[in-house]
Amino acid sequence: MFKIILALFLVFSLEAKELKSLISNMIIIGFEGETVPPSLAHYIKENGIGGVILFSKNIKNPSQLKALTTSLKSLDSTIMIATDQEGGLVQRLRAKNGFFDTPKPIMIAKRGEKEAKKCYTSMAKMLSENGINLNFAPVVDLAKNPHNQVIAKYGRAFSSKSEEVIRYADIFIHAMQKEGVLSVIKHFPGHGSSLADSHKGFVDVSESWSREELEPFLELKSKAIMTAHIFNSYLDEIYPATLSQKTNALLRDSGFDGVLISDDLQMKAISKNFDLNTTLREAINASVDILLFGNQLAKPIKIKDLVTRIEAMVKRGEIKVARIKEANRRITKIKSYAHQAKNP
Repeated sequence: MFKIILALFLVFSLEAKELKSLISNMIIIGFEGETVPPSLAHYIKENGIGGVILFSKNIKNPSQLKALTTSLKSLDSTIMIATDQEGGLVQRLRAKNGFFDTPKPIMIAKRGEKEAKKCYTSMAKMLSENGINLNFAPVVDLAKNPHNQVIAKYGRAFSSKSEEVIRYADIFIHAMQKEGVLSVIKHFPGHGSSLADSHKGFVDVSESWSREELEPFLELKSKAIMTAHIFNSYLDEIYPATLSQKTNALLRDSGFDGVLISDDLQMKAISKNFDLNTTLREAINASVDILLFGNQLAKPIKIKDLVTRIEAMVKRGEIKVARIKEANRRITKIKSYAHQAKNP
């Protein structure tokens, strides 16, 4: 009898450990400091992780960055090491830290395709050589609103025209691919017509958004797409895009079987309007495969706490195991690509 009970216990323990690893694989998290915090290192070694995101606060110079990415890969050989390297305002590897700066996207587009290929090839090599294998770029929003406070204001979009955005984003994506860096295009279904900034609060694009803004997301052959926290009552009367099954169905029903990654779930557009459990549950059920917590816009949260919450929801039937496995199937595909980035 004891042996039977022990065998059942081991089976259930194995299943629980597998579930924890599968859920851990669905999270990209940020952290403080220029080295991996011991608690995070221990967690990654025990359970694996989807990835980490590096901000300027994590990057001192090339030698430090190479040491950091090397240590991360020693903990989990399939880890995705992400950053936001768009050029212009948004670039974490900067000249002041021993790297080099790239012009903002609107300027790149004005200089032409030849210059774009040159700039983005150099950027891709810099990222790859320093151990970065996932780039949350390029922005493929259309600069429809000149008063936009998060895209147009900083020249983060290539153009207001979809064909121009597609042309230059394609150059960017292919430059990254050649160096083993995976591009994540953003921000689905289009943040360019908004006025407000989703970092700061609720953003309603119901009366400004147009279906033209979908074109780059549907036409570019991207393996990964980042969702926006924008609300459009014509697409979903309750939830912003990141939490919306209806909105994300625009991608899935078009045949997109790549990875959907949330924008930072600590942005106020989400955190001020939804509790954490609701955010986790609705995002996963809305076909978001990877949950991003940058841990710089709000009180830091540990991956262990996130995984524990999601595990409980799976056990209660609020999230299906099949959905967790589906997300992991997609993640495994991009990991097999992204971790080929050159080791520093």
